[in-house]
Amino acid sequence: MNTGRLLLLPDDPEAHERERRLAARGLGAAPVPALDAHAARLAAGAGAPFAGVNFVHTDHQYLAGLHPRGVPAAARRVARAHGFSPYVVVRRKALVLDDVRDYPRFSPNEAVDFSGIRAYLGAPLTDHDGFVLGTLWAAAREPRDWGREALALVKTLAAEVAPLVRGTAGA
Repeated sequence: MNTGRLLLLPDDPEAHERERRLAARGLGAAPVPALDAHAARLAAGAGAPFAGVNFVHTDHQYLAGLHPRGVPAAARRVARAHGFSPYVVVRRKALVLDDVRDYPRFSPNEAVDFSGIRAYLGAPLTDHDGFVLGTLWAAAREPRDWGREALALVKTLAAEVAPLVRGTAGA
């Protein structure tokens, strides 16, 4: 539960353009089975219990790909403040948090307080122009040293997923 700590989300001046690009591709409003499969690959490769593909909108995020599977479409929409993908999107580079509570900027996040997430690893997903649309991420409920291998893996898989997000939701 949040103990009164202040969470400051990063300013995202590209949010409206991202929203437009996601809508044009039919992404960010429904699950995409191919993205579920990529999330499962990351989870297995990184040894993480959770992984996903998030598309960050102006006021929410949508988990278009998710591991474990079985989460209904309506439950895949989460608040923009839930999790760390908005930071990856704005930073335009990977984010590695071995223990979220070691970082005052990230520790008051809902993902920590309500979902119990303690470790996060994420990389940006870009369109053909290099515009960041979302993230490929892995998470765990206990602190962990992701290591260079997991960082390399999330970046490699993000590059493999990128062509799917450059196309349409049916890709």
